[in-house]
Amino acid sequence: MLTSFLGPFVFTFFVALFILLLQFLWKYLDDLVGKGLEWHIIARLMFYASSTFVPLALPLAILLSSLMTFGNLGEHYELVAIKAAGISLRKAMRPLVFLSVFLTILAFLFANYVLPLANLKFGSLLYDVRQKKLAFNLNEGMFNNSLDNFVIYIGKKDKDNKTIYDVKIYDHTARMGDTKVITAKKGIVELSPDQTKVIFTLFNGSRYTEITDQRNYRVTRPFEILHFKRFVRTFDLTQFDLSRTNENLFKSHYSMLNIRQLNHSIDSLSKQREKRLDYFKRKFLTQYPTIAHADTLTDSLKQEQAKTVKDTIAPYHLGYPLLSNFNNDTKAQILETAQNQSRNAKDNIIFYKNELYNKEQMIVKHQVIWHKKFSLSIACLIFFFIGAPLGAIIRKGGLGFPVVISVLFFVLYYILSISGEKAASTGEWNIILGMWMSTIVVLPLGFFLTYKATTDAPLLDYDSWKKFFDKFAFLKKLKLKSKKK
Repeated sequence: MLTSFLGPFVFTFFVALFILLLQFLWKYLDDLVGKGLEWHIIARLMFYASSTFVPLALPLAILLSSLMTFGNLGEHYELVAIKAAGISLRKAMRPLVFLSVFLTILAFLFANYVLPLANLKFGSLLYDVRQKKLAFNLNEGMFNNSLDNFVIYIGKKDKDNKTIYDVKIYDHTARMGDTKVITAKKGIVELSPDQTKVIFTLFNGSRYTEITDQRNYRVTRPFEILHFKRFVRTFDLTQFDLSRTNENLFKSHYSMLNIRQLNHSIDSLSKQREKRLDYFKRKFLTQYPTIAHADTLTDSLKQEQAKTVKDTIAPYHLGYPLLSNFNNDTKAQILETAQNQSRNAKDNIIFYKNELYNKEQMIVKHQVIWHKKFSLSIACLIFFFIGAPLGAIIRKGGLGFPVVISVLFFVLYYILSISGEKAASTGEWNIILGMWMSTIVVLPLGFFLTYKATTDAPLLDYDSWKKFFDKFAFLKKLKLKSKKK
């Protein structure tokens, strides 16, 4: 059983990994093409990317390989021979159950210890690749601004890719526009021997320079012209090299932490959120006392009240009639002050709310990664209890029908997993329900198929299902007869 399972498992695992890697290449193709990356950089990037896909490819490989294994056994009547020898399907599955449990534990250890490191290497390298400039390349009739502070235009280029015509070089190093321009009828472009510089050798051209260090130069517009027969201009190409960023800058990201680090981060973020919430409450009460306490007056209103004659105003009491105690100018001041304080309070509340929401979202993202390490690992065991009994029931091996069934089950699980994760991330669902919804849906299906396969219950037999639904039809007829009576 182990021998017949391991072959399809290794094959389907690498096929699933390859398909997921093609998805990665399709997604980031624009960031890789045209940058002159060396082959070992692309190879490292693909290796790190494939490592991050292992937790997703492993359940699919177990599902497909177990379905193929038991489908082949059933198709060639080997399961019938096993049962005839007195060995039940449950006992025949036992070695593979132990192997699935081992793979589940291995998947968790990989997700907890290897995956954070792979995410760190992949994330930092991908960031550097995306920040890398496109390779320096001159096209006919197009302006090239890939060199810092320079724009180069060529009208025509010979087939040797060296001789160029109608050359214009705009120098923006002074940060004052096109104050320096070099034009030439012909030129030759070559790389230095160490491949770190590009050398332009221009012929029969001119260099125009606006003089900007004189008084009133914007009015007089002085400039100088230098005509040349041969002019050499060198540009540094080291800016096109791939510069590596310090990986320590990415280590605090939630996708690059293990279980222990995630627990520590979640606890720290929760405490920070509580501290900020208490700080906002205290600051709001002290900053807006007239809003927090309705019986508190501002100093200016108290002074205005002291200036008024006592027997000319109505008795003081809270509420809207309070404005009748003051003259029109003071009323306008009171209303303007109240409006300004209300607007400021509203803006501060919105700011505090957004900050607390962002902190809550960061906590949720850490919790999502924490649960995903367990859910994807347990999916390996669940998919075995779906694939093995289903293969024994359908009795069809090979890569045809089993692949279709496996893809359907995996797509169902993946859609439920993504939907639950998004609902949990946005706060619509509880984090536990969202992250484990796919497992909650698929696990009973695994138990049901295992029960049907081990008890030899007919699952795909038409007559048995017809009898099952005929029972319901018979019960409906009995109810209708009883109602008529």
